[in-house]
Amino acid sequence: MTVALYGPQDRELFERVGASLYEAVIAANGISLDDPLLTGDEGRRAFDLLLHMGLLVVEDQRVVAADPSAVASLVVAPMGQQGAQLLAESAQWAQAFTGIGQAWRNAPGAISGLWTELHGEAINPFIASVVADAEFELLTAQPQAGRSAAALGIAAQRDIAALDRGVKMRTLYQHSARRSRITHRYVAAVSARGAEVRTLDEFFNRLIVVDRRVAVIPGHEGLHVALAVREPSMVAYLVDMFERTWEHGRPFANQGSTVTRDIAAEQRAMTIRMLVAGHADPVSAKRLGVSPRTYAAYVADLKAEFDAQTRFQLGYEMGRRGVSGEEQPGHRGGGAGVE
Repeated sequence: MTVALYGPQDRELFERVGASLYEAVIAANGISLDDPLLTGDEGRRAFDLLLHMGLLVVEDQRVVAADPSAVASLVVAPMGQQGAQLLAESAQWAQAFTGIGQAWRNAPGAISGLWTELHGEAINPFIASVVADAEFELLTAQPQAGRSAAALGIAAQRDIAALDRGVKMRTLYQHSARRSRITHRYVAAVSARGAEVRTLDEFFNRLIVVDRRVAVIPGHEGLHVALAVREPSMVAYLVDMFERTWEHGRPFANQGSTVTRDIAAEQRAMTIRMLVAGHADPVSAKRLGVSPRTYAAYVADLKAEFDAQTRFQLGYEMGRRGVSGEEQPGHRGGGAGVE
């Protein structure tokens, strides 16, 4: 016996027209086949649907209603069964692809495999797959702290699984990540399993390097596009950039007052450099890894520090005192005329 399966269009017609028709039949204790309710395109389509489902039946040229509880099981149960079958089949297909996927990712020579462009929803599954294949090292850089709790939760599960396999992991954030509670929870979870996390002030872009054989970087179109790179020279170049940047980072776990002061000084210097370079506020905020409102607060602090009412006055005062944001730590701007 073939079981009928109904789709979204059938449900939409049922909700919009069919349910009202069914209730009208019940209220009238049955209607005739030539009733106006059964005429018109939508009325006839709804009648045919209810008839096919078994909610309406024809007896002696009259249309009467059937018990919906009996019909519901005939409609809903096959959908649930089909859903379970599809889930089981999808799991089998995923397992079937695992072996050949790993073989393709590890292939050393295929030219077409040196670069792969990923779009939208394909990015995270790809990252999950290459991290799952990691054997000895993960290098990651996250320039901003604005990752959602859900995204960090998924990342934590993925990264902890790699760490538990013995994979070494180092992660870079910007200093602004230290103010994020969800980032603190993530860092605590991975650090407990041996990961190292550092922060720094300078801007850098997102980066994931797995076993120094594949790197994932953003596409130039934005974060909805990513590029998986397997070309050995390019991966080595990205690793070298990461290592050089890592040396300038401060351990995330170090929250002492001295470190806090040093980080505040570094963010102040970065803000000054952004102002001197003339970058727009949204660009400067992104470079610092903070919101535009937080960046505006940084600028307001500088105005108060240099006793300036406007940005023009602030620029003048910083120029007069020789402040460029490139000074050694602890320098607050001396210059002539400063008490």
